[in-house]
Amino acid sequence: MSDAAQPTAAEVRAAAEAVKTALDRHLAAVERRSGEDDPAVYEAFNELAAAAEEYDELLYDRYDEVTPFEIPGTDDALPPYQGPDEANALSVLLRRDYTVVEPQRLLAQAQRVADLEAGAAGGAGSADTVHSALGVLFGEFEPDEISSRHKEFGLEEGDSTLWVTAVDSPAEPGEWLDAPFDQADPHRVLCRFDVSVVFDDELDDDGLDGLDADVDIDPDVAVPLDDIDEPDDGEPDDAGEDVHEADQDGPGARSTG
Repeated sequence: MSDAAQPTAAEVRAAAEAVKTALDRHLAAVERRSGEDDPAVYEAFNELAAAAEEYDELLYDRYDEVTPFEIPGTDDALPPYQGPDEANALSVLLRRDYTVVEPQRLLAQAQRVADLEAGAAGGAGSADTVHSALGVLFGEFEPDEISSRHKEFGLEEGDSTLWVTAVDSPAEPGEWLDAPFDQADPHRVLCRFDVSVVFDDELDDDGLDGLDADVDIDPDVAVPLDDIDEPDDGEPDDAGEDVHEADQDGPGARSTG
C-alpha cells in the first residue's frame, strides 16, 4: 500500500475507540438478554465483529501489526430463530454441486443403466450425450447414492449444503415444485450442514485429506447394478421423495444449529 493510501494514526485510534464502544454495547446486550436467541445480542455481536475487523485492517495497514484475537465471521452464522417453539412441519433444502470430470465414464455407466432398463443390449442412443446420461443416472439413483458413488459416474463433488427449516404447515402437493427454494427463510432454520473444500485446512495433515487419491479407476469397469429395480409398468419409483438426510460428517464439513 502506498503512503498516500495508508490510514492516519488518528483513523487507527478512532477505530480502536469504536471497538471499545462496540465491546461495551455487546456486554450490555448480553447482560440484558431476554433469551438464548435475543436479537439484540445478535446485532451487538455483528457490530463488534465489524468494528474489530475494521480496526485490525487499519492497524495492519498503518503499523504492520495485527490484533491477538479473532472474532468468527458472521457470514456462516445463522440469524436468530424466529419460528415456532415446537415445529410440527419441516422442510429440508438440499443442494449438492458436481463437476463432470470424466464424460466417457458417465456416458458408459448411463448407457448400461439404459440398456438394462430397456431389457436388451441394443439401446444405443438412450444415453449418448452428457445431458441425457445425467438424466438417466439421476432418474435411476437416489441423490444420496449418487453422492456416495460419484466417482463411478465420472463426477467430482463440489460444495453442498443442507438446511432444515420449520414451516407452519405441510405444503400442498405440487405447491412449491416450480420454485423449491424461493420460500426459504433463514430465521426459520433449525439446523444447517455445510460441506466445502474451504474447510479442509481445518483437518490435520494425517486426517481424511487425500483419501483414495491414489486409487486408479478403470472406466471400462461396469457399475454394480444389483440394486437397480427391474422395469415395471412405467410408474416412477419413489416419485414423491425429494428429501435426503446427510449420512455422516465428512472432510470439509461444518454444521450449525
